Amino acid sequence: MKKLALTAAVAALAAGAYGSLATPDAQAQDQRFITIGTGGVTGVYYPAGGAICRLVNQGRSEHGIRCSAESTGGSVFNVNAIREGELDFGVAQSDVQYFAYHGEGAMEDDGANEDLRSVFSLHPEPFTLVARPDSGIESFEDLKGKRVNIGNPGSGQRNIMDLLMDEYGWTQDDFEQTSELPSREQAQALCDNNYDAFVFSVGHPSGSIEEPIATCDAVIVPVEGEIIDQVVEEYPYYFNATIPAGMYNNEEDVNTFGVGATLVTSTDVKEDAVYQVTKAVFDNLDTFKGLHPAFEVLEADAMANDGNSAPLHPGAKKYYEEEGLLEE
Repeated sequence: MKKLALTAAVAALAAGAYGSLATPDAQAQDQRFITIGTGGVTGVYYPAGGAICRLVNQGRSEHGIRCSAESTGGSVFNVNAIREGELDFGVAQSDVQYFAYHGEGAMEDDGANEDLRSVFSLHPEPFTLVARPDSGIESFEDLKGKRVNIGNPGSGQRNIMDLLMDEYGWTQDDFEQTSELPSREQAQALCDNNYDAFVFSVGHPSGSIEEPIATCDAVIVPVEGEIIDQVVEEYPYYFNATIPAGMYNNEEDVNTFGVGATLVTSTDVKEDAVYQVTKAVFDNLDTFKGLHPAFEVLEADAMANDGNSAPLHPGAKKYYEEEGLLEE
């Protein structure tokens, strides 16, 4: 039932993002179109983009902005597409935002994107390791020698996986087999025994985690230990995280670490457009929090101040200053 409810919610959000909510007043204006890059349809980025657009589109008669959410390859794809002017906004992990703005890590070859701007942070995203029950995988270290889906290039989970492989001194040759399937395909492939485990950085609860647990009794494996502690201590955009007991089939809390999802844009996007997107979400935050279970933990102060390593876009900053949300 959870899976069906989540699927229905995603469909409703997509309809809100793309459906026509125009009024005669709005049609009389010069319509402005903005696009938000998200992620795979089974993750949380897609409904997050849909939820933002739904709220923006509800006010279209006043501001004349039409918002649409697009399913994409994920965080790295989104920040690159924003840089190229192909997207106006994008959802990205907090570490990818940092790398893109500073030209470090996975984005080092592209150089610093000094035009990248943060808008607000969203839900926490624990790095989640899901394994077949017959795989013998009980820790992250047990992945060595196994068949693992490490995520598609351009995705947030692939970015974290590449970092962890480097920290552990591993290469892809240390696995029996690696796959690069996107998030929308990884659950079914696990249950089809195409590999032993996959990793996913995602807000919880997630349909992409529920599916393999319900279908083939997959299990969530802790990602913890000395190396993980060092990663959290060294990088300011990572933090310790817990998947609570009973969230899925886990009888106990599952310890891991993670990042936060953030909404980013560019200096090329006009101040008023970013202001209206920010206002639409924050003025209707209770509604927004009710549009997906992963959003229930959101608080306005944290969204305005945490996880935003690129400078705030002037449009977002204007709204936060008006509402007294910025920390000094």
